[in-house]
Amino acid sequence: MNAQQELIAALQSIPWFQDLSDQHFDLICSITHLVNVDQDTTIFSEGDKEENLYIVLEGRVAVELFSSVQGKIRIYTAEPLDVIGWSTLTPVIRQRTASARAVLDSRLAAVDGRELRKLCDQDYELGYIIMRRIANVIAARLMITRLQLLDLYAHPQGD
Repeated sequence: MNAQQELIAALQSIPWFQDLSDQHFDLICSITHLVNVDQDTTIFSEGDKEENLYIVLEGRVAVELFSSVQGKIRIYTAEPLDVIGWSTLTPVIRQRTASARAVLDSRLAAVDGRELRKLCDQDYELGYIIMRRIANVIAARLMITRLQLLDLYAHPQGD
């Protein structure tokens, strides 16, 4: 199987893309490539300018924030089919809000954020589908963060 066939097979396995028209699927394939990341490799760092939206295909990725008091704090662990790097699609804040590091050897689909924004601007139907899905990712992360904050305040360190 060549690299293009491998990419198509990987993207076809992602529920996100199964509802796309063939034309939209082909457009997404044209701006996506597969990336293999070794364990403990940093994929992107907090504050970096955006580049890619990533979908975890295999492995596990830690999403971490840096605290001057506690150092790195893991806020989320991305598993297969999870999306990381969604800030590349936000209209104003196009820098990383956290860091991502491979916890295990991982395989990711890397979607070029700049090109995806262009496609969404040119084709409102595709843009609506992508932004609706990104909104779900953001809403899920907000819910997880809310639960973590509730747990933190319910059980402060030192109690």
